Amino acid sequence: MKRPVVAWFEVMGNDGPRLQQFYGDLFDWKIQDVGDGYGTVDASEKGIGGGIGRSQDGGKGHVMFYVEVDDPAAYLNKVEKLGGRTIAPPVTLEQFGLTFAFFADPEGHIIGLSKGAVR
Repeated sequence: MKRPVVAWFEVMGNDGPRLQQFYGDLFDWKIQDVGDGYGTVDASEKGIGGGIGRSQDGGKGHVMFYVEVDDPAAYLNKVEKLGGRTIAPPVTLEQFGLTFAFFADPEGHIIGLSKGAVR
């Protein structure tokens, strides 16, 4: 079993294009618009990739990171034993070769788990 690492981040809010412009200008990031107010950050030089866009539920928005693991369901079981809770069970997006899930830590911070092609 490989050691889990942070593999992706997201910054989501009410105005995805504005957030993309802000972070792109601030950090000189190249951000590719992939539609529906969402863009991906190029991580080819150094660091992790990520996405910046419009909050899908129209809410206030959030900042999140995803930890790459070999078995999201097993980690969700561990989350529950350690006092956290499952927010969303594993979902697989076959077209992207990606499985993801979400949990809340004991203080309610939501973290993503991923397996597959998030980089």
